[in-house]
Amino acid sequence: MRPDILNPLFTEVEALKGVGPQVAKLLKKLDVTRVVDLLYHLPSGSIERVRAPSASMALLGHIVILDLKPFQTRESRSGRGPMRVFASDGDGNTISLVYFNNPGWAKRSLPIGQVRTVSGKLEQYGEEWQIIHPEVSEPGKGVQPAVREAVYPLTEGLTNRRVGELVREALERAPELPEWIEPSLAARECWSAWRTSLALIHREPATADARKRLAYDEIFANQLALLLLRQSQRRHRTAPLPGTGELTATLKLPYQLTGAQRRVIEEIRGDMAQSAPMLRLLQGDVGSGKTLVAVLAMLTAVESGAQAALLAPTEILARQHHATLLGQLDGIGVRVAILTGREKGRARDSVLMGLADGSINILVGTHAIFQEKVAYKKLGLAVIDEQHRFGVSQRLLLASKAEYPPHLLVMTATPIPRTLTLTQYGEMDVSRIDEMPPGRTPVETRVISEEKLSDVVDGLGRHIAGGGQAYWVCPLVEESEKSDAAAAEESARILKLRFGDGKVGLVHGRMKGPDKDSVMARFAAGDLAVLVATTVIEVGVDVPNATLMIVEGAERFGLAQLHQLRGRVGRGAGKSTCLLIRSQNLTEVGRARLSLMRETNDGFRIAEEDLRMRGPGEILGTRQSGEEAFRCATAEDVETLAPIAQSDAQLLLDRDGGLSGPRGQAARTCLYLFERDQAVGLIRSG
Repeated sequence: MRPDILNPLFTEVEALKGVGPQVAKLLKKLDVTRVVDLLYHLPSGSIERVRAPSASMALLGHIVILDLKPFQTRESRSGRGPMRVFASDGDGNTISLVYFNNPGWAKRSLPIGQVRTVSGKLEQYGEEWQIIHPEVSEPGKGVQPAVREAVYPLTEGLTNRRVGELVREALERAPELPEWIEPSLAARECWSAWRTSLALIHREPATADARKRLAYDEIFANQLALLLLRQSQRRHRTAPLPGTGELTATLKLPYQLTGAQRRVIEEIRGDMAQSAPMLRLLQGDVGSGKTLVAVLAMLTAVESGAQAALLAPTEILARQHHATLLGQLDGIGVRVAILTGREKGRARDSVLMGLADGSINILVGTHAIFQEKVAYKKLGLAVIDEQHRFGVSQRLLLASKAEYPPHLLVMTATPIPRTLTLTQYGEMDVSRIDEMPPGRTPVETRVISEEKLSDVVDGLGRHIAGGGQAYWVCPLVEESEKSDAAAAEESARILKLRFGDGKVGLVHGRMKGPDKDSVMARFAAGDLAVLVATTVIEVGVDVPNATLMIVEGAERFGLAQLHQLRGRVGRGAGKSTCLLIRSQNLTEVGRARLSLMRETNDGFRIAEEDLRMRGPGEILGTRQSGEEAFRCATAEDVETLAPIAQSDAQLLLDRDGGLSGPRGQAARTCLYLFERDQAVGLIRSG
């Protein structure tokens, strides 16, 4: 139960003065629905307002505060041009107040003959001085002669002044919270109390100490929650799965295991042989052989009399894993089944029955495999592949509910920088496959201007004529599946005109599962020469004969995403090429990003650069997956503060009595503030 002291912060914004349904709707566009969201809607900078008795040439280009008396209005006859309100200052200068919309509001706010306080940027237009869309108030009631004012991220319909007023009211409601930071650390860093730091950052946005303190708070909550999860998991007991080696010895391996794979397998087997459940993250670059490691881990579970489940993020990937396992485990007496949202009726009932009676050894599927109605006879190992939709919050929840948790292996082909591993997977032991299997030749990467797109299409024609297959990835239009799908459909239409309907397939996120699977199956079988796609093929497509990857609008993708796309080729023995098509208007950051892709195939180096350029939320795909990104902490903050926060959280648990001591009670407040309250539940259940 949330501490009462936090109740004022979790009140809906409608409780604030003047916030009705319309304003609440606008605030929601800024992800602000509660008082606490307003407090953490931090300013992006500040502006200086100059209070002056009258306008002057020296004030041009500045944000001014003037007392003006309107004397005339002028509207365009067509109704399409701007409306102007002419007003005079104390020295008799005329200033034109310009409105491009809402003339009715302007007339009401600026009545002829009555003095009003006006604020905005003073500019020169021809012979006139003007202010476009000024803020207006009655004298003494609105904009005060503040030297500096915070500037907030806005949405149409909300002014900076209105947001600032709401933030000030939110700060008045904010209670003084008990201090959760270790006193000597707070003193060393010169950090003020939580409420003081918030007030300071909204008053003086450039205050580095206050911003750093607020960033530290959420990183600390993150680290404490992860340590509590690890502590809770270690307290649980589960069945050791030592394996016998009987099944793994009969498995026909596609190649000799690399040294890195052998090392990682030993780490996993060592964990599975313990009575404390394994909690391990397996990192490996695209094509490094993670899936084979997972297969050997699952067979170890089956040898020990338990079942294993493999969770994939998409149906396409689940079906591919299922097909791969059927091929690899054929003839060794292991029964593999699949369960996704598409399995219905008798087929679904048959799988559920096989899981319950233990006749199904390995289950592959999407999130359906962990639904309440799915009951296992003895689930010993859960493997989470490409875990972007299975983040910290979900793992906390799973741990708090599980009486006898299975051993857990989380795999990702997105190489993750060290500090990001600490904040996203801090409760886990980490294994890395940093060696490629034999036969994987590096993909040649070239960057080509969109002006040469016709040459690229000609080259694609020669590639197809030679029996090759290719991917054509369409540019990201915006944060919209609908727009991405439309772009893909248009590209597919053009390529079909050139190469024929029967040669070109299309896959995008808005298609139904069976339709996507059908196209993918035709491409995998070689019936289609070109697969036009959105980033739905970023993970989980394995077609060794596809040796050409073309990415349109490559500068719009993140580095990690481009690396994942490039990993779809180079999966066979043939030489593979990735063509990154760039626009003509390339920024310096875009140029550096594409240059790095051309320079290296090292996913871990690319991940470090991606973190630096894009920030922690985007590299892990958390903005698309629902995992909450940090509100205050930047990538640099994570880099510098995560190790300190982890040490501080460990100190709290080891020396300061955990969550039951005085500092621990304050830390509970911090966990609830950042909605890590599942971690508190772990202490209760433990």
